[in-house]
Amino acid sequence: QVQLVESGGGLVQPGGSLRLSCAASVSIFNIYVMGWYRQAPGKQRELVATFTSGPITNYADSVKGRFTISRDNAKNTVYLQMNSLKPEDTAVYYCNVYHASNTYWGQGTQVTVSS
Repeated sequence: QVQLVESGGGLVQPGGSLRLSCAASVSIFNIYVMGWYRQAPGKQRELVATFTSGPITNYADSVKGRFTISRDNAKNTVYLQMNSLKPEDTAVYYCNVYHASNTYWGQGTQVTVSS
């Protein structure tokens, strides 16, 4: 079992920044895929950014150049730095891990971009 705890969401004005954190209950050093998804009201959950073993990063086109995913293996934590936020970035953001043939999700953290 892998437990994931997200933090760092909140209300921010357009153009602002937030950093999300996802702390895992196990070492992330050998985790195959780890990253972030989001779900806006009335929409399907979508990929935001992920690390794949390599490490290889993958970003949704809508966030390229604005969001950066990073990891701290010593803290078993993955981060999502979000800059130049737009109202359309408003969503619940979920941490995701695919490891040992299992998929795990965090509880989600709300990000609201509004003036």
